Amino acid sequence: MELYDSIIKGTEALLGASAPKHYEYDPARAWEDMGTNQLIMMKEAAFELGGSNLPAANYSCVTTGDLVEKDEIVVYGRELSELKADSCFARIALVKVRTLEGEGEDDTEPVFRAIQDIDFVKYHVYPKGYMGRTSSDSFREQVRVSKDAISRGISFEKIGCDYIRKYKENPNILAVKLIFVTAEDADYAELRSNAKKVADITKTLSKILEGMPTDCHSCNLKEICDEVEGLRDLHFGKKAAEFK
Repeated sequence: MELYDSIIKGTEALLGASAPKHYEYDPARAWEDMGTNQLIMMKEAAFELGGSNLPAANYSCVTTGDLVEKDEIVVYGRELSELKADSCFARIALVKVRTLEGEGEDDTEPVFRAIQDIDFVKYHVYPKGYMGRTSSDSFREQVRVSKDAISRGISFEKIGCDYIRKYKENPNILAVKLIFVTAEDADYAELRSNAKKVADITKTLSKILEGMPTDCHSCNLKEICDEVEGLRDLHFGKKAAEFK
């Protein structure tokens, strides 16, 4: 499944010029997870990521290739302990998923199920003192971080370990590269454009699996099929398989 690979390859160039911090995934370092939604009042907050109308973006991409080699957390910009006020923010998950064994196997449906599971995760991780709000329509993620969590040593590394631990509950997820961005020089507008493109690809893939019509001229998803290498071939390959 290489439909998202071009987005994965282009993501790094959008994250700013500063040298990133790299952390290895260690489940023992994961931040405490509350297991349910929590409310952090403004008076309890140290700052907001993506707050004060600052830019923010969020998306997840899957691949079955070698673009994601291992579990890791990467931070572009300031760590949570270094922030003193509201900040720009992006969180990007690049995920390697398992393929079916054997030549000629069709990986499309199991990979699509993995995509759905990955999307599920972002709504079911609840780090203590870290209240996230995700907007699927605007492709933003905004986070309120509590003063107490800052004093207790919360970090993107530990938050990332919490997220990856949840991802790895799915046996079809082989590796996760979780990227946090607070760099002021990152291209947040283009990151949000990537997020929309990811959503469009996933929606088109869903329609293909449902059995969308092959009359491209009447299809409202034609533009994304034309742009993303492999979608058109996948679509007509599916239709051909139905008539064998």
